[in-house]
Amino acid sequence: MMSKSYTNLLDLASGNFPIMGRERKRLPRVMTVAGVISELDDDNANSVSSDVPSSIVQDRIIIVANQLPVKAKRRPDNKGWSYSWDEDSLLLQLKDGLPEDMEVLYVGSLNVEVDSNEQDDVSQLLLDRFKCVPAFLPADILAKFYHGFCKQHLWPLFHYMLPFSANHGGRFDRSLWEAYVAANKIFSQRVIEVINPEDDYVWIHDYHLMVLPTFLRRRFNRLRMGFFLHSPFPSSEIYRTLPVREEILKALLNSDLIGFHTFDYARHFLSCCSRMLGLEYQSKRGYIGLDYYGRTVGIKIMPVGIHMGQIQSVLKLADKEWRVGELKQKFEGKTVLLGVDDMDIFKGVNLKLLAMEQMLKQHPKWQGKAVLVQIANPARGRGKDLEETQAEIYASVKRINEKYGQNGYEPIVFIDKPVSLSERVAYYTVAECVVVTAVRDGMNLIPYEYIVCRQGNSTSESESESSGPKKSMLVVSEFIGCSPSLSGAIRVNPWNVESTAEAMNEAISMVEPEKQLRHEKHYRYVSTHDVAYWSRSVFQDMERTCKDHFRRRCWGIGLGFGFRVIALDPNFRKLSIDAIVNAYVKSKSRAILLDYDGTVMPQTSINKTPSQEVISLINTLCGDAKNTVFVVSGRGRDSLSKWFSPCKKLGIAAEHGYFVRWSADKDWEVCGQSTDFGWIQIAEPVMKLYTEATDGSSIETKESALVWHHRDADPGFGSSQAKELLDHLESVLANEPVAAKSGQYIVEVKPQGVSKGLVAEKVFTSMHENGKQADFVLCIGDDRSDEDMFEIIDNALKNGVISSTTSVFACTVGQKPSKAKYYLDDPSDVIMMLDALADATDSPPSSDGETGSP
Repeated sequence: MMSKSYTNLLDLASGNFPIMGRERKRLPRVMTVAGVISELDDDNANSVSSDVPSSIVQDRIIIVANQLPVKAKRRPDNKGWSYSWDEDSLLLQLKDGLPEDMEVLYVGSLNVEVDSNEQDDVSQLLLDRFKCVPAFLPADILAKFYHGFCKQHLWPLFHYMLPFSANHGGRFDRSLWEAYVAANKIFSQRVIEVINPEDDYVWIHDYHLMVLPTFLRRRFNRLRMGFFLHSPFPSSEIYRTLPVREEILKALLNSDLIGFHTFDYARHFLSCCSRMLGLEYQSKRGYIGLDYYGRTVGIKIMPVGIHMGQIQSVLKLADKEWRVGELKQKFEGKTVLLGVDDMDIFKGVNLKLLAMEQMLKQHPKWQGKAVLVQIANPARGRGKDLEETQAEIYASVKRINEKYGQNGYEPIVFIDKPVSLSERVAYYTVAECVVVTAVRDGMNLIPYEYIVCRQGNSTSESESESSGPKKSMLVVSEFIGCSPSLSGAIRVNPWNVESTAEAMNEAISMVEPEKQLRHEKHYRYVSTHDVAYWSRSVFQDMERTCKDHFRRRCWGIGLGFGFRVIALDPNFRKLSIDAIVNAYVKSKSRAILLDYDGTVMPQTSINKTPSQEVISLINTLCGDAKNTVFVVSGRGRDSLSKWFSPCKKLGIAAEHGYFVRWSADKDWEVCGQSTDFGWIQIAEPVMKLYTEATDGSSIETKESALVWHHRDADPGFGSSQAKELLDHLESVLANEPVAAKSGQYIVEVKPQGVSKGLVAEKVFTSMHENGKQADFVLCIGDDRSDEDMFEIIDNALKNGVISSTTSVFACTVGQKPSKAKYYLDDPSDVIMMLDALADATDSPPSSDGETGSP
C-alpha cells in the first residue's frame, strides 16, 4: 500500500507522479474529444494531440485556482451544504472581461472540509449549479501543501524573506515539496476530467499551482494555457536559493503566457530564466517572449484592477448599512488616516504605527486632531513570526494611545476583526488619506477602492457623497505592485519611519486644489483599468500567443519536471537516411557543405582534432568525381588545413568564408571586400577596455576578425556589456569596411561581405559555370552562422543557379527553429548519415595522401 506521504523522489525524477489519497470517482466529462477517451483515462498514456476536430466550436475557459469562488456552509440541520457565490473573488469578477459567449468553468478547492462519502454529490451539485469542479485534498496533503510549502517556503521567499535559521522561516523540507507536487497533481486530474483540449483555454492562478502547467502539458501538447502570478516574483539572488528553483521555472515555461503585475516582477523572472536556464527574451512590437524549444512563451505585464460595479453598488448601500453619518459624528473635528491590511508579517503595520507616532511627535499640532484607523483583517497564515508581529503591533497601539491619548481621543483606532466591504467603504468615505506601508506586496487594491469611494456614486442622491469637489490622498510603499500605477501618490520607503511620518503630514496638510488634481488623475486610471480591462487584456494576449498551436508539429520530451514540448514547423522533419541515400545515388553532380564545430565535432569535446573516422568518411566522399565537398567553419585556416591535411581534394572555407581553398594543391583565396585591417587598431583597444571591466571575458584574435567572448562572465552583466560593446564598436567603426555583430556569448567584428552564405553561393555558382549544375545539395550546420547557408540555397533555387529538380537537404543539428527543412539530433547522427553516403559512394581506389592517417 502506497504511503500517503511518499518520500521517494525517484518517482518525481522518472515522471511517475503517484496519486496520493483516496482514489475518487471521476466526474462525467462535460466535453470529450472523439477517439481519445482511453488516453485520458490512462495515466501512463502518451500526450493527447488528437487531429480529430471537436464537434463543439464554442470556446471555453477553465479557470484554475487554489480556492473556488464559492462559499460553502453546513446547513443548520447538519444535512448537506448551502452554497453561494463569493462576490469578492477575483475569479468571479474577471468574467466581465471575457467574451460574452464564452463558457467559464472553475476548478479549485472549497474552504471547508467535505467528508469523503459526500464528495461525489457535492462535485455533481457544484458542476450543475455553479460550473465549478472541486478538488478535494486529503487532510495530510492539504496541511503540508498550503500551510507547509506555500506559506512556509514560497510565500516568504517571494516576499524576500530567507530562512536563515530553523526558527526564522524554517529550513527547506522535502516532504512539503512532495505534498505540493501531489496537490498540483490532484488539481490536474480534476482539469483533465472536464477538459476538451482542442477548444478549451486554461488559465491558472497564483503561486499555489506553479507546477500544474507541466502536468497538463504532458497530457495535452497543444493545450492553450496561461498562468498569472498574483504575488511578487523575487530577484534572482533570492529565488535561486530555492532548492527546487529549476523545477518550478521549467513548469511555468510549459504555459503559453505567464503574467505579472509589474515590470519588476517580470524582469526578475526573465533574469532567473537567463541565469539558470540560459534563456534570453526578445521584445518584438511591444510583446516580450521567451523562445523555449520552438515555443514562444509570452510574458504579460498588466496590473489587476478592481470591480467598479461592485464598489459602486456598495456605495449606494453604505449610508444604510453602516451609517456614514455616525462615523462622521464620531470623528468630527478630526483628520482620519486609514490603513486596511491583512494581519501579515509583510504588511508593515507596525512601521505605520511608528510613523504615526513620529508624526505626532514632530508635528504636535496633530495631537488630539489626527486619528489613524487601522483595520487588520484576520491572518491567512500562521507561525511564530506572525505571533511575534501581532504582539509587537498590540504593544505599539497600547503605548502610542497611552502616550498621546486624551479624554475622548485615541490617536490609534485598531480594529482586529473581519470587516465587510460595506463597512470598509464607510471608512473610506470619511478618511482624508489612506496609508499603505507594506514592505512587500504583490498588488494591493486598497488604494484603488479608496479612490473610487472618494469619487462617490454619480447616481447616488446622498448629499454626503455628491456635495463638494472630489479629493483623496495616498501614502504608499514603493514596494507594492500598485505603486507604479499611482503617479500622484506620495511614495515612501516604509523602513524609513521618519520619511513616512513626513509623507503622512504632507498628505493631510496639502492644499485642497492639489488633492483634487491628484484624485482626478488617479480616478481616471482606476476607473478605466478595472478588473474587466485586466482580464480582457490577458485573455487577448493568450489568444495571440496560442494562435499557431494547431499549425505546428509538437511532441513532448523529458522526464518529471524536465518535461517540455518541442514545437516545430510542419515541414521541419528529421532527415531520413534512406531518403538522402536514394537521392544521392541517383544524382550526378553533388555539393556537400559541412560545418565543423557542433556538426561533425561535438561542442563539448575538449580535443577538437577530427577523428580518423571523420577523416576517412570525408576522404571517401571527396574521392568521388561527382562530389564537391567543403568544410565551412568559423575556425582559422591554419587549424583547419592542419587537421584536414590528409584530405587532398577537400575544399575549406575558414573564418566564415574570408579564406577559401578549393583543394590542398590550390592557393587560399581571400573573399573579403577589403584587405585593409587598419580597423583592428581601432577595435582592439575598445575590446580590451571591456575585457578589463568584465570578469570572465576574453578576446580571440583571428586573421580576419576579432571576437569578444563573455560565456564565462556573469550572465546579466556579460549580456549588458555585450550590448554596450556592440554599440560602442558600431559607433567607432562606422566608416570602416567591417561589420560588428553579436552572437551566442560573443561580439564579433569581421570584414563586410563575409558569411557562410556567400561561400555556399560561390560553390553553387562555380559548379553552374563549369557545366556541373548541382542536382544534389547537402548542407549541414548547427548555429546561427549556418542559417546564412540555408537561406542562400533558397535564393539559388529562385535564381536558377540550382535546378528546381535538385534534391536539396538543408539540415540543422538539434531540434530547434531553423531555415533548414531537416534536422539531425546530434553530431553522432551526422557521422552516421555521412557513413551511409560513403557506403553509397563510387570511390576510386584510394591513393596515399588521400585517405591516409592524419
